[in-house]
Amino acid sequence: MLVLLPPSEGKTPAPATAPPLDLAALSHPGLTPVREKVLDALVDVSARPDACDVLGVSPGLAEEVARNVRLRSAPAARASRVYSGVLYGAAGLDALTPAARARAVASVRVVSALWGVLTVDDVVPAYRLSMGTDLPGIGPLAAAWRGPLGVELAARAADDLVVDCRSATYRAAWTPPTGAPWVEVRVLREVDGRRSVVSHHAKHTRGVLTHHLVTRRGREPRDADELAHAASALVGDALHAVELAPAPRRGARTLSLVVT
Repeated sequence: MLVLLPPSEGKTPAPATAPPLDLAALSHPGLTPVREKVLDALVDVSARPDACDVLGVSPGLAEEVARNVRLRSAPAARASRVYSGVLYGAAGLDALTPAARARAVASVRVVSALWGVLTVDDVVPAYRLSMGTDLPGIGPLAAAWRGPLGVELAARAADDLVVDCRSATYRAAWTPPTGAPWVEVRVLREVDGRRSVVSHHAKHTRGVLTHHLVTRRGREPRDADELAHAASALVGDALHAVELAPAPRRGARTLSLVVT
């Protein structure tokens, strides 16, 4: 099982006494050359007067953008602690039993505009950068990461079920190869018999599913049907219903998690 998550927009800085970033210590070392280039470009851009405009963030986030300039020396912490948005609050990846944590480290990957892909135990500083950015010196980040992520993840995706909880912006950086067992997780809200796509609550629900997948007993799901069966254990508590769409000719199957 390979669970793909987007990063949270907001990030919690590590304590000031924490050690700084060690790029060579991150998982997926094949991505190090691209990480170096993206990091250098982000540091340079973040020092510019128009940094917020270039990075596509509001002036209210200027302090976070300015923090990018010091990323190489900034204190770093485990990704499960730095990523602290709604999805990660529900997933609880920084408060797992040893067995569940081992499963999370093995199975969960965070797709990142700056790092490419991380495990939950990779140690990184807080930063501000979106995959939708056209970064000067690099270009559109989704395109820049597509080839390197393919090299790093294609073999894993061919063997394991891919549970895709990413947003469209982060899916653009890499999709599993044709024929890979790939399921896209969608969240719908049902009110008075009508269903609609939700956004904020979708993050929470995907986090709940992630927590369930790394903490439940038994074998990891190996295909879409087994994933749907595993998710059905949440019906009556976190979910109203679980529905698995028929397999398309190509691309991901869709697992709909229905909430009320």
